[in-house]
Amino acid sequence: MEGLDKIDLKILHALQEDASHSAAEIADTVGLSQSPCWRRIQRLKEEGYISKVVALLDRRKLDLATQLFVQVKVLRNDKASLAQFTEAIHSFPEVLECHVVLGAYDFLLRVVVRDMQAYEKFYFNKLSGVPNIREVNSFVAALEVKSTTSLPFRA
Repeated sequence: MEGLDKIDLKILHALQEDASHSAAEIADTVGLSQSPCWRRIQRLKEEGYISKVVALLDRRKLDLATQLFVQVKVLRNDKASLAQFTEAIHSFPEVLECHVVLGAYDFLLRVVVRDMQAYEKFYFNKLSGVPNIREVNSFVAALEVKSTTSLPFRA
């Protein structure tokens, strides 16, 4: 976090909590006037500390109640095979996250669908058609204990 002072960190913290606040509201929170606060927010965007500002939606209200974590093992880890897998995963809107992991599996996916029938359709019509997949292991999330988008830094 080189190049960031305490005010920058407070701004980032405030934006993580609710980015819909105006620069004036954030300025009040961090103890600045509106113009310097707005300039800092713009600088933080330009420097890449703020990569995107989005609305977080409630998936249950949108009838997407089922969340699964899917472990994928591939046959080959060569560059071309991994690029092909990655391209396929990017085309599936049901996959919200895809991580390369170390251990028994190669990838961990977070998949959100309406219900188990929708997951079955996703699995058989999309995921199982991706070349180079050796094994898939799926876990249904029964209860979400914690979910946050806030990074754990000190303001």
